[in-house]
Amino acid sequence: MSEQVDDATLVERFPWVQITHDSKYLYRGWLDKKLLINRCDDCSTFHHPPKPVCPDCWSTKLTPTEVSGGGIVFLAMHLHQGAPAPEVDYAKGPHPVVAVELEGLGGVRFSSTVVDCPVEDVVIGLPVELAWIERYGAPFPVFRKRTGGGE
Repeated sequence: MSEQVDDATLVERFPWVQITHDSKYLYRGWLDKKLLINRCDDCSTFHHPPKPVCPDCWSTKLTPTEVSGGGIVFLAMHLHQGAPAPEVDYAKGPHPVVAVELEGLGGVRFSSTVVDCPVEDVVIGLPVELAWIERYGAPFPVFRKRTGGGE
């Protein structure tokens, strides 16, 4: 589906972010509910956010690669105020924002929020998995506390 979306339509689907030629594959992946992280074809290094060259070997041969999105909360913040966003109500309490170190990607971190989890449980070291919600009418990647074998 997302491969058929032209650049202008992609920008229309995500009006709240600045989409560049380097990041457009990330957001096209979101339309298919896939987390795509750039991987260098020459040295196999993953990196995020998207850049035009590999930060390790400077190769321009990069492939957006689907990843599982599982990981561990590396950084956790509880915001008590901030910009308005759908389903974020600071009057009900703090909103968690996290940087998750993604499993198997050599230290790559992805920032979002944690849903369906008491805010007091959103702490550094929490095992999480990728989930998707709708935000502004488009898919948006978030994390949930990992259930089952990964804890």
